Amino acid sequence: MKRRTGSDPTWSYIFIRWLFKFVLKIFYGTIVVENACLIPPDGCSCIVSANHSNSLTDAFCDVIVCISQRRKLLRLTAKSTQFGRRTFTSWLIENAGTVPIMRPKDFPDGKVDNTEIMKKLAEALDMGDAVCMFPEGMSRYHPRIAPMKTGIARLVSDVLTKNQDDPNFEIYVLTCSITYMHRQHFRSDVLVTFHRPFVLRPQDNPELIAPVDYSAIKSLMTEIHDSISSGALDAPKWDLYRSAKLAARIYAPLGTQMSLGDHVRVTHEFLEAFKEARPERNSLHDDLRVYQDQLVKWGIKDDRIIRPLSRHIISYRIVIRFIWASILTTLSAPGLMLWLPIFITTYIAVRNFTKTGPIFDTWDEIAQYKLVYGLVSGVCVWLGATLLTLPVAPVTFFLIPVLMWMSLRWFEDAVSSFRAFLSLLRLLRVGKPALKDMAAKRASLHTRIMALANEIGLPAEPEVHFIGSGGKEKGRVVGPWQSSTKYFSLRRRRKRDWNETLRLYDKVDYPVDDSQ
Repeated sequence: MKRRTGSDPTWSYIFIRWLFKFVLKIFYGTIVVENACLIPPDGCSCIVSANHSNSLTDAFCDVIVCISQRRKLLRLTAKSTQFGRRTFTSWLIENAGTVPIMRPKDFPDGKVDNTEIMKKLAEALDMGDAVCMFPEGMSRYHPRIAPMKTGIARLVSDVLTKNQDDPNFEIYVLTCSITYMHRQHFRSDVLVTFHRPFVLRPQDNPELIAPVDYSAIKSLMTEIHDSISSGALDAPKWDLYRSAKLAARIYAPLGTQMSLGDHVRVTHEFLEAFKEARPERNSLHDDLRVYQDQLVKWGIKDDRIIRPLSRHIISYRIVIRFIWASILTTLSAPGLMLWLPIFITTYIAVRNFTKTGPIFDTWDEIAQYKLVYGLVSGVCVWLGATLLTLPVAPVTFFLIPVLMWMSLRWFEDAVSSFRAFLSLLRLLRVGKPALKDMAAKRASLHTRIMALANEIGLPAEPEVHFIGSGGKEKGRVVGPWQSSTKYFSLRRRRKRDWNETLRLYDKVDYPVDDSQ
């Protein structure tokens, strides 16, 4: 039996991996990883297969998760048009040891030959390396997972055929579902869920030994697709996606008391139910849409309807929220001056980029652009501010990043407080009669949602079940004491719900164009 240990990472790979980890932890509020114990260790030939909705950011997530948990190296793949360009992104991709994949859509005649590339990937797997591939073959801003290409199954077939005389050889296909609460918004949250890998051996899978029937290739890709989609939110249109998220919040209005994984799985169950398009479910979906539209029109969230407040309490809280937001904004103001060039740079870069194509082909790269331009402009601000304080540069070199981080933390809480202030003002403007009528509509929706939850097998008492399930997952708040202490956490702010981003409004709508 040939002993496989896997390749050692280069210094450039280690440095770039650190950059990936740094920018992702700044951009996203929380990255929750589930089932990392399922990642095969070094020396096991492994293909990591994930859904692909957020361009290079998906690869960044896979790298930092796999490396920090079980592997020392994860070889990436990317479209060949990303290589050979005089850009920082191209430099990152090439120096991370990424393998270029040619796509027919990128060439005028539509003809490509990836034979040599597949040989290199097969050699890497034969050494016990892990390779990351996205079977959709492209990234796009769309609620549905794209039809999957057969590259992974063909690569598995090549590797099994090469090692068919080794009875102990096995190759793992590790599927991964990546769910972004809001993929392109600053300080939103991410769930990375690994599924039990497919373990393929020559003696157990003779149908994948050359010559291979296409049906065996197709069957394996179907299993991979089903595994990935089981943990992802896969919808034919954004409208269903939106209603499923609202149904999940009405069913279990627990916010971050519920783990992110449970929140996504509940949303997934409602989404699958709405996709069946039964008359009663279509009716519920339509009524949820009307209810959400009214909330958006008023500029308030569902939790303001479920927990009505008296005008006296609203007025009192308005004053408190405004004072607290003012204090936090004042505290964060010096550091925000350092963040301002970064925000302006990324805003201009993203605005110009989104003008270059349709939504489905550009919006999936917004997070990537924000990460790259934010990193470059942030480093420039850091070094520039250090140079301007040369007499005490050894101190400011370390003090400036600390100041920027703390100002961001305080600003997050300031925005949250000001968002609550605006919401309370809107409650006064809406008035008690309209809110009472809306509460009655919500109660009716809640009854119908609970009936649907029972029909699809969700727990009958979600507020009891989901608070008691799981453990101390990252970003989760359990109990009033932890809620209070996490509010002042230096690492991350205490969020009220997983839908929260660094915005003054609740982000519930998705851009759609005629190309969808």
